[in-house]
Amino acid sequence: MGAAHSHAHPKGHGHGHDHHGPADFGRAFLIGIVLNTAFVIVEATYGILSGSMALVADAGHNLSDVLALILAWGASVAARRPARSRYTYGYKSSTILAALANAALLMVAIGAILFETLNRIMDPQPVQGMTMVVVAGIGIAINTLTALLFLRGRHDDLNIRGAFLHMAADALVSLGVVIAGLAILLTGQSWIDPVTSLVIIAVIAWGTWGLARDSVRLGLNGVPQGIDEDAVRHYLAGLPGVEAVDDLHIWPMSTTETALTAHLVMPGGQPDDAFLREIAHELAHHHRIVHVTVQIVRERGCRTGC
Repeated sequence: MGAAHSHAHPKGHGHGHDHHGPADFGRAFLIGIVLNTAFVIVEATYGILSGSMALVADAGHNLSDVLALILAWGASVAARRPARSRYTYGYKSSTILAALANAALLMVAIGAILFETLNRIMDPQPVQGMTMVVVAGIGIAINTLTALLFLRGRHDDLNIRGAFLHMAADALVSLGVVIAGLAILLTGQSWIDPVTSLVIIAVIAWGTWGLARDSVRLGLNGVPQGIDEDAVRHYLAGLPGVEAVDDLHIWPMSTTETALTAHLVMPGGQPDDAFLREIAHELAHHHRIVHVTVQIVRERGCRTGC
């Protein structure tokens, strides 16, 4: 039996660990939480005072985003904690739990905002359009700045991607509120406000669906998005001396790290360590799989290295 290594090891046992843990976005999280918490208080206050359901809806969304940022930050910190005897992978999967929790929070926010919006449609109230424009304009600036803080990590970490999408969507929603406020000033039609709130809900729901889908996939140990299982299998099957690939499993350890185990059927027997190190290197650099364990067997169906 042998296991792929990124470092030499006697008898070829071990794992390929080309560690690329989650980048440290601690400062980005702190800035985003402080700015958005302050803005939620301001937006909710002026939303109530001006009678704007669109501002209240946006404030509710921003509040869920603050909670999402706190969860994502906590998970990011937990993922850096070292492995222990009872948690041999450490706490990396906490980032997956955070992504799932963020999706759930958004669903709760959607329900609460929708309920209040429908009430406002049935019982329209006067709205101060200029207040909507000014407050939402501030929201555009704050949400855009916060989104930019997470820009570089959005492709590599679902947890960071969730934070980025929340903030980017908020900036667009705030822009919609500005447009609605201007429309109310020009026409005097109060119904524009709750209708805008419905549009905000639709935008939130669209983003939530994508985040929830990807989070559930990771939570069920599905192959992470961006990794082609067929391509990985084809690469392993094409290695010199490999007759077949059995028991191939690819699963997420966190929102940034992926693991793989496989049995390579090699009738010629155990290859040298260089062969195993090359597998670990190839999978890490071309398939983004950084924890690799490969067992060499002589015949199909063998589980003991026979």
